[in-house]
Amino acid sequence: MTSRLIHDECLTAMGLITDNTFDLTVTSPPYDNLRTYSESLQWNEDIWKQVIKELFRVTKEGGVVVWVVGDSTVKGSETGTSFKQALWAMECGFNLHDTMIYKKTGGGARGSNLSYWQNFEYMFVFSKGRPKSVNLIKDKVNATAGNKNSGVNGRGKNGEQRFKKVTTTAALGRRENVWVIPAGNNTADDKTSHPAVFPESLAMDHIISWSNEGDTVFDPFMGSGTTGKMATRVNRNFVGVEKVDEYFEIAKQRINKTNRDNQ
Repeated sequence: MTSRLIHDECLTAMGLITDNTFDLTVTSPPYDNLRTYSESLQWNEDIWKQVIKELFRVTKEGGVVVWVVGDSTVKGSETGTSFKQALWAMECGFNLHDTMIYKKTGGGARGSNLSYWQNFEYMFVFSKGRPKSVNLIKDKVNATAGNKNSGVNGRGKNGEQRFKKVTTTAALGRRENVWVIPAGNNTADDKTSHPAVFPESLAMDHIISWSNEGDTVFDPFMGSGTTGKMATRVNRNFVGVEKVDEYFEIAKQRINKTNRDNQ
């Protein structure tokens, strides 16, 4: 498997990528300027519209984009930018395949003192047509697991009772679309100075769900490189873009270490 890390501004780098390149994108954009990322951030509606439009271009038919995003509160009102982005993605040609929730544990809640604490983010799953790779994680315990005779289904002409087909319910079923995940849950020996580390299990579970081994995963806002690290760990190719010098070096070290560990 290969990893290509690009030290550049997102739109500049994406402009050099050919059409229909990526099977999956897992990324988290800058969120309404909630963080400035070393004072390097330029993020507004014009930019995110260009980014989403470019993502549609570089995504393969049947590919998926996982867009993890939240909203800030300005003058007592949530901005609603996340919804605007989802609607724009649909205008660009994506299907809104699923609207998922990432509920944080162990992280700081935010919001107005006049509202309930906000402790979740949206995970919009956009698809370019019908997703070609769907590997739904099955870890929800089924309370009704086992074999069941569904009862009598009347009598035949000879008067004998007819039974419905015996059904079997698996011990585990597919999980729901609300994922409860500790915030920034990197391993103890892999802490970074990035202010918003992507939870490793979140990235891993989306990579497993929407891609297969040998596919190419993309992250245009690579940050500390969690998507790349997890993609490499499960034998996907990876392309990542990061502008900030410090974060690019962190990502490079983490992904290179995972590549070495895989050998």
